[in-house]
Amino acid sequence: MKMQYLNTYLQKITNRGNVKLAESIHKTAEDVGNQYIKSFSFLTHEIGLLFGNVQSGKTGQMFGIMCKAADLGFPAFVLLTTDNIALQQQTLERVKSDLEGFCICGENDARLFMDNCLIQPAVIVLKKNARILKLWANILNSTGFMKGNPVFIIDDEADAASLNTLVNRDQQSSVNKYIDSIKKSASSSLYLQVTGTPQALFLQTIASGWHPYFTYYFQPGDEYLGGDFFFPVSGKPDCVSYLDTMKNPVHTVVIRHLAVSAQILSSGGKAANCLFHPSVRVAAHQKFADEVKMELHWCRENADTEFKSELQAQYNDLNPQKSNKQQFAAIFAKAVDLLTEDSIKVLIMNGKSDVESSEYSAGCCFIIGGNTLGRGVTFPALQTICYTRTSRKPQADTMWQHSRMFGYDRDPGMMMVYIDENLYKLFADINATNNSIIAQVERGIDNVKLYYPENLNPTRKNVLDNKHVEFISGGTNYYPLLPDNNSIESISKLLQSFSEAEPYYQVSLRLMKEILSHITSSPDFKLRIFQSVIDTILAEQPSAQGILVVRRDRNIAQGTGALLSPNDWQLGSSFSDKVVLTMYQVTGTKGWGGKQLWIPNIKLPENMMYYDVFEEED
Repeated sequence: MKMQYLNTYLQKITNRGNVKLAESIHKTAEDVGNQYIKSFSFLTHEIGLLFGNVQSGKTGQMFGIMCKAADLGFPAFVLLTTDNIALQQQTLERVKSDLEGFCICGENDARLFMDNCLIQPAVIVLKKNARILKLWANILNSTGFMKGNPVFIIDDEADAASLNTLVNRDQQSSVNKYIDSIKKSASSSLYLQVTGTPQALFLQTIASGWHPYFTYYFQPGDEYLGGDFFFPVSGKPDCVSYLDTMKNPVHTVVIRHLAVSAQILSSGGKAANCLFHPSVRVAAHQKFADEVKMELHWCRENADTEFKSELQAQYNDLNPQKSNKQQFAAIFAKAVDLLTEDSIKVLIMNGKSDVESSEYSAGCCFIIGGNTLGRGVTFPALQTICYTRTSRKPQADTMWQHSRMFGYDRDPGMMMVYIDENLYKLFADINATNNSIIAQVERGIDNVKLYYPENLNPTRKNVLDNKHVEFISGGTNYYPLLPDNNSIESISKLLQSFSEAEPYYQVSLRLMKEILSHITSSPDFKLRIFQSVIDTILAEQPSAQGILVVRRDRNIAQGTGALLSPNDWQLGSSFSDKVVLTMYQVTGTKGWGGKQLWIPNIKLPENMMYYDVFEEED
């Protein structure tokens, strides 16, 4: 009997009691399978993107898609992890545990792969390490059976190390080159990028070979706490405290986490974790660890006095939703036990101090670190976070990967994030753009657009092709120096109901887009960008409104700058958060080729940068 890979995997998930997860994986696998994998020609090299929220369960979704692909005839899979030995081993063990009927190969299993000869579908789990990828590119290229078969590459955290970091030097970085070689080792390939931060991927050109042809977004499960929980549009939630207003933040964080830990551990919970993310500098990590230890010492020394009253204040703020709230006497007793037994762990995670996941899988833990607290690491029962890391011009995707507070096993009634107000605003802005990306993907927009505040980069600059990625600034008035209309009559008809008797009109952005469609693009007025920004806004807000200003019979000479009168310039500037389109009709008597023309002047919402990718130079 033919193996049913997806059904077998789903049954295993269900048998573990994860019925909702199995349903979610089934939907994703069937959607991606039926929409994209079924139509794969087995003759081409194609790219897709699986996009999910940070820490929302991408691995299970990846496995489901692999099983569906195996059901549809894919015989070989390469699963790429980050360049981390522990993570590669962890992923390999999970593949062996979860996937039945596959020939599962680690980095040293070339013989196993060759001997199997695709009799069983093969899964090769590799780190994104240049040496390892080169080795397996050579292995795959040397096999005769791969020349006649497709390979399915699943690249976990595809935006992290896979992209070409030498694109602006007209060279190819090693990891990028060898992934490319693995693609080309087979007669055809389907390369599935997987990430919760797709910014860098959307800013690749199609011509580069790294821009996704299709994007699929999977919804997180019911108990997931993510961006909208911590950074809602309605303002700061109760689970966020600004560090700017606190006299001794470390002191407060320690006592808060002791209260939370006592509640979790005395209610049958296994672990309670607190995360400090202060800096990339190793010295700063040690300093914070010393401060935490000093505060724990203070708690021991003052257990029956100040500590007790401060613990009571934190206890009063707890509202556990995944367990019954214990009496304060029990919480206090548990906290004192933790302190006196010296069972509290203070762990440093960085390049010089590695920490195994088993060390924070149980008990009350305080974890301090920097870059290592990003991709690939998950902290169970992470309830308390202190985030102070700053950068002169931070990157949105890196910051979003620092959102270790996202996840399923958090108790919403006991979460607390301590953060500077300006950093909180940056995270809120990133969440807004993340929601915009999701909205565009769900509405089927092929060319997803990004926008960010001026003080925030979408991703690292070394993976963006400077010749094909550009941005425009919100709050700036854009107009063509050499304007032309492909149909002045059509514009006049669209604007005929708008009188100068009114200083401005609030109109649908869809009307604005239609007006702009009759303007001829020019090197100094890149119509495509303005239209794509409007599409981006409409994807998130289908009924979005803009401001339209109409002025007729203007006897203005060609070369008169932005053409806006001081009053109209001031009028447009007063609408800081809207798209403003001013349409001036000139008489054509003072230049303009003697033609009457409609000349556009457009201003996008202020304090934002709008990014666009183009395949060919205009």
